[in-house]
Amino acid sequence: MKNLGRKIIIIFSFISTAIYANVVAQVSPKVVYKGEEATYSLTIDGSKIEKPMISTLCGTSVTGTRSQTSIQMINMDYKKSYTLSYMFVPQKSCVIPPMSVEVDGKMQKSNAVKVIVKKPAQDKHAKFLLSLKPSKSTLFVGEPFTLELTLKQDKNAQAVDSKFIAPDFKGFWVKGKPQTSRSEDAQYVITKALYKLAPQREGNLTIEPAQIKIASRANERDTWGMLIPQVKWTTYYSNEVHIQAKPLPNNAKLVGNFTIHVSVDKHTINPSEAVNVTVEVDGDGNLEDIPSFKPYINGVNVFDEKIEIHGNKLTQKLAFVSDKDFTIPPFSVAFYNLKTKRVEKISTKPIHIKVNGSAAAVQTQLNIKKAEPSVSNAQNNMNQGTSSTGIDIFWLFIVFVIGTAFGIALMLLKPFKSFKREKAFNIKDEKLLLIKLLPFKDKDKDVQKIVDTLESNIYSSKKEKIDKKLLKEILKKYEIS
Repeated sequence: MKNLGRKIIIIFSFISTAIYANVVAQVSPKVVYKGEEATYSLTIDGSKIEKPMISTLCGTSVTGTRSQTSIQMINMDYKKSYTLSYMFVPQKSCVIPPMSVEVDGKMQKSNAVKVIVKKPAQDKHAKFLLSLKPSKSTLFVGEPFTLELTLKQDKNAQAVDSKFIAPDFKGFWVKGKPQTSRSEDAQYVITKALYKLAPQREGNLTIEPAQIKIASRANERDTWGMLIPQVKWTTYYSNEVHIQAKPLPNNAKLVGNFTIHVSVDKHTINPSEAVNVTVEVDGDGNLEDIPSFKPYINGVNVFDEKIEIHGNKLTQKLAFVSDKDFTIPPFSVAFYNLKTKRVEKISTKPIHIKVNGSAAAVQTQLNIKKAEPSVSNAQNNMNQGTSSTGIDIFWLFIVFVIGTAFGIALMLLKPFKSFKREKAFNIKDEKLLLIKLLPFKDKDKDVQKIVDTLESNIYSSKKEKIDKKLLKEILKKYEIS
């Protein structure tokens, strides 16, 4: 009988544990506005649990977690309960499937939970009012416009904390930081922010509502029924804005009104010396769509820095390096002028650069010097004619012997001369090395690689190591000394 009573007690304990071992899932709030935070909670009854690893909910990452443990006594029996909470920001409605949780050594499943996400709604009677107002709603691609964001706060409204979330300007250029101002009237404290935007593409574009999260004081009851001061967050939304962007006429890429200016640091340089040029474009328009001004000039190495835009000014710096005279072509910008309603083009003047001792001048001198002896030789040949009818064999033999001896001497002296030549050429002189390699860069990828490294080391702050083995092979291949 004692054994039977012990078995009954064990069975009763097992049944009691099984009743308490359950997992209940819920979401708060049940209806969420897009951009608001929701909390997914698992309430688990049992003595020992293994917390599930949950990193995503409704396709979005979990932003925070918290847990709470409570113990209750029911009919002289203790009940242990866990509440696991996961915060997330759902972007669309979804169903969270049942979660598996290990409770007292057994796997238990929760119920599925539906999450409803609605578009943000603007409450025009709230104590915090947000609004968006564009200066234009129909405009060309790249045409600048202003967007005024206004926040009205009721003077009687109390806020512990606040978090402002600016609109997502997807599909728009944002030009600089917004200009802000603050004022008051009889009922509201008014804050304004003025954004300068421009559409990046044609079509119907939407600017999503701005948000402001306001924290206010609230009281909630804990497990024991006690009031605990809490902070409650409420989200307020602005209206959304619709923009119709039209394509530019006549296949124009830019819109606005611009001026262009170019400056050069010198007009006469030495070989391998850089000419620094600065191009500036001023005006109100889509400066962001202006491509690099880097031109192609035959026989000239051109380096361009990244375009910088500050407010209504675009600046780009370029460097030109050559061993012969060259001309920098005009820089130009074509744009659709909103005032004249036509495409206009503005250009700079060409810039002529003189290179001291340029390769072209040296080549001309060499050609002239070669031409003089050829004329005199021709005249001598005409004067001498063919008066000699034969050559003495003895003298022919003497000339042969002397020529052979001279050739052997040259062969013996060649290594010494080559050694001296290699010693005279210092490969650490990167500018000289660059000049010697430039003639071969277009026909040899390895030479192009070395030239790119040299140009980077000479004309920028970036320093790279040169492949010395490859460099020696190139010098040997093209007999550069």
